[in-house]
Amino acid sequence: MIKIAIIEDEQIHTQLLADYLRTWGAAHGQEVSIQEFPSAESFLFVWEETNDFDILFVDIQMREMNGVEMARKVRERDRETAIVFTTGVTDYIGTGYDVEALHYLLKPIRMEKIGQCMDKVMRSRRREAYVIVHGKEETVRVSVGSISYVEARGHGCVMETYTRADDCRQTEITESISEMEQRLQTYGFIRCHRSYLCRIEGICRIGRTDITLDSGSVIPVSRRMYADINRAFIAHFRRG
Repeated sequence: MIKIAIIEDEQIHTQLLADYLRTWGAAHGQEVSIQEFPSAESFLFVWEETNDFDILFVDIQMREMNGVEMARKVRERDRETAIVFTTGVTDYIGTGYDVEALHYLLKPIRMEKIGQCMDKVMRSRRREAYVIVHGKEETVRVSVGSISYVEARGHGCVMETYTRADDCRQTEITESISEMEQRLQTYGFIRCHRSYLCRIEGICRIGRTDITLDSGSVIPVSRRMYADINRAFIAHFRRG
């Protein structure tokens, strides 16, 4: 699940942005949780207790504390959460370099721009993200972007990682397929079969009964899941 906060003092913009984000999530097979805040102060009140968001969409021009001031307070404690600024004035584009804003959206916001923004967010998360998995005798940190697929096998899984043609390997891990799905779904992974989980960006071809990955591996796709994964695959690479 991707947890998103929208910090915006104009309800019409909040609603439009929330609708676009849910549409994007549905098209990508991503579960999106959105929480809305009418001011920087109301967001910080919640955030200081939970710090439980993956992406912040922040209006720069708000009453009382503006979006850049709020982002600076966030960055004092958190360098990881993605910050996307929204503004109705082009003069503000580029404001907030010191808070490492990932993207800027100019109002009125369009669905096309949300797609580009979220693709950028997801690429950034994949580059930087790691998961910890457990083998029979070791604990390993694995780059999310190197994982091709995960296959349920016995009481655990087999995970394939692929970085180049001469470095494709399979590792037995003790985590279940459900555990791995929960960890990886926010990074563009989708269930294609009851026993398989794969990365959409790593798909080369989808047939009616199987999927070919960039690593060269071929894994099954179930009839029930074919339509959903095919839509997600087409949507991802059409934008790309």
